[in-house]
Amino acid sequence: MTKVLAYKQVYQRIHTAIMQGILKPGERLPSARTLAKEMGVARGTVEEGYAILKAEGYIESRGQAGTLVSQHLFEPSKLKPSQVSTRQPGFDTEVETSVVLPFQLGIPALDAFPRQAWARMAARCARNINLDDLTYPSVYGSPQLRIAIAQYLQLARGVQCEPSQVFITSGYVHSINWIAHVLLRPQAKVAVEDPGYPLTRKILANHNVNIVPIAVDGEGINLPPNTQATAVIVTPAHQSPTCVSLSLQRRQVLLDWAEHNQSWIIEDDYDGEYRHTGQPLPALKSLDTQDRVIYSGTFSKVLFPGLRMAYIVVPKSQIPAFEQCSELYGGNVSGLTQACVQAFMQEGHFSRHIQRMRKLYRERRELTARVFKQVLGAKVSIEPQPGGMHMLVRLTDPNIVDAELADKMMQAGLFAQGLSQWSSRPVHPSLILSFTNIGTEEECRALAIRLRDIMG
Repeated sequence: MTKVLAYKQVYQRIHTAIMQGILKPGERLPSARTLAKEMGVARGTVEEGYAILKAEGYIESRGQAGTLVSQHLFEPSKLKPSQVSTRQPGFDTEVETSVVLPFQLGIPALDAFPRQAWARMAARCARNINLDDLTYPSVYGSPQLRIAIAQYLQLARGVQCEPSQVFITSGYVHSINWIAHVLLRPQAKVAVEDPGYPLTRKILANHNVNIVPIAVDGEGINLPPNTQATAVIVTPAHQSPTCVSLSLQRRQVLLDWAEHNQSWIIEDDYDGEYRHTGQPLPALKSLDTQDRVIYSGTFSKVLFPGLRMAYIVVPKSQIPAFEQCSELYGGNVSGLTQACVQAFMQEGHFSRHIQRMRKLYRERRELTARVFKQVLGAKVSIEPQPGGMHMLVRLTDPNIVDAELADKMMQAGLFAQGLSQWSSRPVHPSLILSFTNIGTEEECRALAIRLRDIMG
């Protein structure tokens, strides 16, 4: 991204969010330093974008209070019809264990979560509860939280959406079930990545759809242009489980395919915040000009899975359809929990936590790869990866059955899954292991020795 394009992107993201009413007069913007880290650009580039916005009167500096959206920006009556949201529905009123096993997938660094800050915030939210908060929460999700998510996606992930497009769910399974109920019919064809997340196939099978496996290579999913499918489910940021990022060319192929066939792309951005090398990649949804992408995000990987909270961003044309079945799928997250997450986001803890975790995960992955190489030597091979929360450990002996090795590890108290368990076609034997909760070199070395002993 050139500097010229970068500062224009900063300008456009903030400007669009203000004009759509996602950022409202008086609301605080991220500091130039924070937004620069989020977008992977120089601080001066963000300051240039902010300078243009200030010159045009959209934002103003308030010293130590930070940079705010101008209080005297405009009156709603002066906006063009295209800039006013005429409809804001809902704004009127794997492993069953309590112990986290070493290498367990899908668990963020629990030791690094700011528990004290969260506890104070949760206590404050509980103290401030009022009578209205004691009723059933909105089946669409808390309006304030939906606004906070829309703001975050606009600024950090490049996703332009209105709060009414955001629906709160109780996790990935809930999200895919809701999407499938609205957009898929029995016997519909749905393309999935191969190898890919096994739970996705189980959910789809429960909806009686026909699964079409599509091979993944070094550039991500390689979808043939003549593929006939109602939808495709992809993990563009860090493909699950290979961790490769979907190339820009492949992203455009997917979007063109969806537009040409009037099909849907379901983007599972389960760990898109965590990039170890280079600039953060924008979400696939940010390139979607035809509104064919349904974006799925989660707080389980960013905060902690005990929240049981995720969200989806649906196309504007599909808002009524998702609302119509909200009584079946909505309202499954407590209002108090939503209030805590909203406060965590709006007070800046969320962005700061993500920045800390990016650095920590990069360090822990490098540590794990280095120690594995020292202890396991030629038994394994670990290739560099651009991001993510797990690694693919290739077994150099092609005669090893990775699923059998994973089973032995589970019996020994080490979590593991074989790559062959995630694929419908022959793959090189590999283990899928998480590194997020490996805190010290001593701990990592002890685990590597246990794995070496199991391998024999």
